[in-house]
Amino acid sequence: MEDVLALYEKPYDSREPVICLDEKPVSLHRELRSPVPAKPGSPAKRDNEYQRCGTANVFGVVEPKADRHFTKATVNRSGQQFARFIDYLLRRYATARTIHLVMDNLNIHSRKSLTDAFGEEKGRHL
Repeated sequence: MEDVLALYEKPYDSREPVICLDEKPVSLHRELRSPVPAKPGSPAKRDNEYQRCGTANVFGVVEPKADRHFTKATVNRSGQQFARFIDYLLRRYATARTIHLVMDNLNIHSRKSLTDAFGEEKGRHL
């Protein structure tokens, strides 16, 4: 924990961004009844009944010192999707010398996910 707090206290350097990553599963819903739009004197109305249409995953990234954040939806939360997201993330930060990536210890957050998806050479590079 002390290492993470020390990393957060470092001054901002665009060549060495500190980025926090997490993901969240989301359920996908379909409306069963059409919403009623707002009218003068009457608020919009939406029924709470829905049909469940599966799940998806949303990766979220925050770079607190640069006041940047973005999300990316994926089909699921697999090692393959994590690896693709890391590749996408590195392309967004192509000019960075080093990226300090803060994330939890979920089993897919590993070098193995990267090497399984991209092969040994590119996976280790990422």
